[in-house]
Amino acid sequence: MEEPIQYIQFLLCLFLFNWNSFVSGTGSELEDFNDKAEFKIEGKVYFASKDKEWTMNTRVLVDGGNYLGFVRPDGSFVVHGIPAGSYTVEIANPNALFETVRVEITSKGKIRARRVNVLQPNLVKTVAYPLEFRERGRPNYFHKREQWRLTDFLFNPMVLTMIVPLLLIMVLPKLMNAADADTQKEMQSQMNVLNSRPNMPDAAELFTNLFSGGASKKAAKPKPIASGKRGK
Repeated sequence: MEEPIQYIQFLLCLFLFNWNSFVSGTGSELEDFNDKAEFKIEGKVYFASKDKEWTMNTRVLVDGGNYLGFVRPDGSFVVHGIPAGSYTVEIANPNALFETVRVEITSKGKIRARRVNVLQPNLVKTVAYPLEFRERGRPNYFHKREQWRLTDFLFNPMVLTMIVPLLLIMVLPKLMNAADADTQKEMQSQMNVLNSRPNMPDAAELFTNLFSGGASKKAAKPKPIASGKRGK
């Protein structure tokens, strides 16, 4: 009686072991399937120009060009074979500029798109999906040739160093002559006061004497030695 019971227990343990192995293997296969699942990004491009061949020169770059898509004649596009993750989507055209969009794809296939803000990365502004790209402007590949202007000549440092002193020399005497007699007398008296004191000590010398503990002492002159006459 005990042998059939042991046999049944053995079969039950073997069944449970195989069941656990089957469940764990199925779970890992599902995870691998989710990791390897591929999705697609779709949208439409609106081109303002009347160029009929603009679709031939337009490419859809996903993740910096790791995934490439083409635009149909009606402006729509679909990029296949993209796994779950976060990617930037750009429209490359030599004659037009478009805004860059970041697309986030979850492992369940849920897609969310938002604008790319380089200056404020934390600022999230979502956009509608499927994506819509509209032309923002035209690229400028060359700098405009600079033209000669009179202001460039006048504000040249070399010209300023010559013109400004000349203007001062010409304008200041006229201002002095235009001043009233009282102002001229006052300025003349101030100049006379300054000229009447040529022996005034220098300010630097005053501060030196003040911080050195008083006026500098004059060196004492050596006393002359009296020379006696030698007797003959």
